Amino acid sequence: MDQHPPTSIPIEATMSAVLVTSLAILVGMHFMQLPSSSPPRGASSAHHLPPTRVDDDTDDGGRERSSVSFVGGMPLLLPDPITEPSKYCHESFAWHYTCVWMTLFGYVVISGCYEDFTAWGYLGVCGGLALPLLLQPMLYPQAVSTYVNGIHIVNPDIRRPYHRRYSTRANLYLLTYSFIGNYWYTHYFYSVLRAKYTMPSHRLNDVPIAMFLATHFYFSTYHACVGNGVLRYVDRTYVDGWRRRLLFWFTVLFMSYFTAFMETLTISSFPYYSFEDRTIAYVWGSAFYGIYFIVSFPGFYYLDSHVDDGEIDKTEPQPCKGPITLMDTFITACGHGMLILTLLDFVRLYLGIPLVIGGVAFAVTS
Repeated sequence: MDQHPPTSIPIEATMSAVLVTSLAILVGMHFMQLPSSSPPRGASSAHHLPPTRVDDDTDDGGRERSSVSFVGGMPLLLPDPITEPSKYCHESFAWHYTCVWMTLFGYVVISGCYEDFTAWGYLGVCGGLALPLLLQPMLYPQAVSTYVNGIHIVNPDIRRPYHRRYSTRANLYLLTYSFIGNYWYTHYFYSVLRAKYTMPSHRLNDVPIAMFLATHFYFSTYHACVGNGVLRYVDRTYVDGWRRRLLFWFTVLFMSYFTAFMETLTISSFPYYSFEDRTIAYVWGSAFYGIYFIVSFPGFYYLDSHVDDGEIDKTEPQPCKGPITLMDTFITACGHGMLILTLLDFVRLYLGIPLVIGGVAFAVTS
């Protein structure tokens, strides 16, 4: 009697099954929620407002708007453009720029033109794609020029000094977080997953500097677009209580692992970032990477949540409740970074793998 060896299931199929199951649980949890009695504030529902401009003195007496998906069928919600114009404009800019950097970055990967890149080439591409996000608060504080059903959305950042702009603080948070992640967390991937970068690069602490820059535009999309949009939908669509809190944190966990797995899967086609064991990379690598977002998704969502308090229908910006300074933002990002580092080390200790950090302050590899 012939005995056939058991057919091994590809790790991609296994992980896809896990994610689909998690998604089904997430959808089920949505059906368990109690809808909010008053429609939540949301950008996509501005059609409930009369077609007047923001700078008009008239007011309809109530600013309640219903929650409608920002992307058809997807539970994403932009900030309220009337009561949260700073965040609305920043996240709208991030959505628009995401289309730009993904198109350009996708061309580089699909065309294979990176094969001809030197260390300066990688630095130029990643730095060039990060630059618009970094310069936007300084050169274009309005972020987007838009009307919502005839209402001109004015970004209060245009009246604020550079250091008080929401977009400045959002960039500082992600820059700090990205630096900590690349400088420290990358070595956990080196030690635990035996990952390595082999492309020509300028390196800081044995990490390609181009990756510090690439992380900024990646994380801007992950946090300002997807993370904030999904968490806001959950936060404002349902009645507060244990059901919503459970859904909120399960959503954080799902988004964290999904984001990490998809990036690990897509980067696997890049030949100059390799793992010793692809299965371990997908399973443990995604879990490792997902730890970043378990902390940063809610952290960034709640960052500067009162930025526009006192700004509505004012010709001069007023101090917001609990003003957030650049130092506050920096310390918050550092605190979140330390929490992530501790969680990563707990996982490393559980696996019983030593952490080895090598490299020099600066080096150029070819």
